Amino acid sequence: MSKDSKEVGKMEEGKPQIIQINEGEVHAHVDRLVKQTVEEMLNGMLDAEADRLCQAKRYERSDGRQDTRAGHYKRKLHVKAGEVELKVPKLRHLPFETAIIERYRRREASVEEALIEMYLAGVSVRRVEDITEALWGTRVSPGTVSNLNKKTYERINEWRNQPIEGRHRYIYLDGIWLKRSWCGEVRNLSILVCIGVNEDGFREVLGVAEGAKEDKESWLSFLRHMKTRGLKDVELAVSDKCLGLVEALGEVYPEARWQRCVVHFYRNVFTVTPRGKIMVVAAMLKAIHAQEDRKAAEEKIKAVAAKLEKMKLAKAAKMVREGAHETLSYYHFPQAHWRHLRTNNPLERIMREIRRRTRVVGSFPDGESALMLVAARLRHIAGTRWGTRMYMSMERFNDVIEEEVLTTA
Repeated sequence: MSKDSKEVGKMEEGKPQIIQINEGEVHAHVDRLVKQTVEEMLNGMLDAEADRLCQAKRYERSDGRQDTRAGHYKRKLHVKAGEVELKVPKLRHLPFETAIIERYRRREASVEEALIEMYLAGVSVRRVEDITEALWGTRVSPGTVSNLNKKTYERINEWRNQPIEGRHRYIYLDGIWLKRSWCGEVRNLSILVCIGVNEDGFREVLGVAEGAKEDKESWLSFLRHMKTRGLKDVELAVSDKCLGLVEALGEVYPEARWQRCVVHFYRNVFTVTPRGKIMVVAAMLKAIHAQEDRKAAEEKIKAVAAKLEKMKLAKAAKMVREGAHETLSYYHFPQAHWRHLRTNNPLERIMREIRRRTRVVGSFPDGESALMLVAARLRHIAGTRWGTRMYMSMERFNDVIEEEVLTTA
């Protein structure tokens, strides 16, 4: 029996045939089709743009024609589908300024930003080369990565030093400790960060700078730098109890009140509280900040301190009696803002994200690279929904301040 007869017999017996497909060839064919389609679409758009500038189609004779074609030049462009060849039209008199090329310039810029993001996130130059080859089919050289970093550092420094416009009644301050290599040793360095709420109720990243350590001199230099750039009318600064920060704030913005972060204060009290009594003490501390006004909160502080002493928690009682008043500054401002002003949480969330990003790096080669990574991440966050969504309404702010001035006058 012949081979064909055997196959017919199998089909007649009802046995299914197995059809094997070469997935590699299918994907390659699809990629070629996609690449060809993208190339034809882009070239068609370029031709249509040239016709619009000329006010006539190619070879068309009309009274309204503004210019004529003068051939074209070829340009390679890397897209997700691979490398395509563009035929960019040339005109005899008018410059060919096309929105299509500008659109893809922006795309190329986004590719550059992706390379920079990888490098700043701690990915090695060799790994960046491998990733670019896998994604776009071309290998980026180490020199290209280095040049991109220089360009990025310039853009980030320009963003860091831009003027601060408008009023910022509330600011939040904090620092983050990172590791850097120094003469074969690993040492600490601090990056100081400030965010604020503008007069429209939106959050902004106001400043980021390197500090040798979180001491008075570092904070003093940082605050003066922001004041020089235009930070004004600060009414309240929220932070943890960093003595250098508080002293520097009093020198640069003497009219501003200082709000000690409630969460940080609670943690400090818990350090002198037995583990088994932390839940009870936490409820007592929260009761202080649940009062209807500052006077009632101050009375509650006395009651809580007395109760802690009865519980044989003398150190905790002393800490509450001496430090709890520093957490009540938010009572001077609109009640609708209290929950936003009691803690440094708006900045703490950002700092957690930065710690997550910097953890993969380990030790930075120098302070500048650490600063650039933190600043790059802050700039990205500022452009997201974080910075474009209203954080609090400032309509009642001026009314409350005026009422307080009249009351104290």
